[in-house]
Amino acid sequence: MKVLLINGSPHQFGCTYTALREVAGSLNKNDVATEIYHIGSEPIRGCVGCGSCFTTDKCVFDDGVNEISSRLVEFDGLVVGSPVYYASASGQLCCFLDRLFYSNMHSGRMTGKVAAAVVSCRRGGASAAFDRLNKYFTISKMPIATSQYWNQVHGNKPEEVLEDTEGMQTMRTLGESIAYDLRNRYAGLRQHVKQPEYEKPIMTNFIRKG
Repeated sequence: MKVLLINGSPHQFGCTYTALREVAGSLNKNDVATEIYHIGSEPIRGCVGCGSCFTTDKCVFDDGVNEISSRLVEFDGLVVGSPVYYASASGQLCCFLDRLFYSNMHSGRMTGKVAAAVVSCRRGGASAAFDRLNKYFTISKMPIATSQYWNQVHGNKPEEVLEDTEGMQTMRTLGESIAYDLRNRYAGLRQHVKQPEYEKPIMTNFIRKG
């Protein structure tokens, strides 16, 4: 079992990384391998709605998005971490996730992976950013792992995040929950529990022709 943790902060070893590392440590103690992927500090192209990925299953912009897309088969779970900017997730991360999820809309590579979001803030806006990130999972047939509180840590620098004892405990509990969900999933596969058979998606618009 392996989980990919995406660090959506421009600071590779900052507050968001500190939270993700705590989740990863909890997963490792439960024999779940982890990898933390940093999206970097360079500008990331946003989705331009060209539709190329509908036929190629990859984004027309060949960068880290396609790198992760090609490796999704390696991972059983996904944790996305972000700093809180103006009560939302990092703009860079949103561009990355928009393209990652949109280009995999028809591939099924996201379906069934256990998912969770983690946010880091100095003071406020955490729950709004947390909600923003979870929407990627709920539209992609991904079961969301939960913790004892919303997955947030507080601090202006990594040392302060480490002093957020409740936040750190929330991260460890999240790791335990993800590991538990993954064990249940693998137990079901071993016992040949039938996986869901989904209907072909029906795409409609709210405006109808008369």
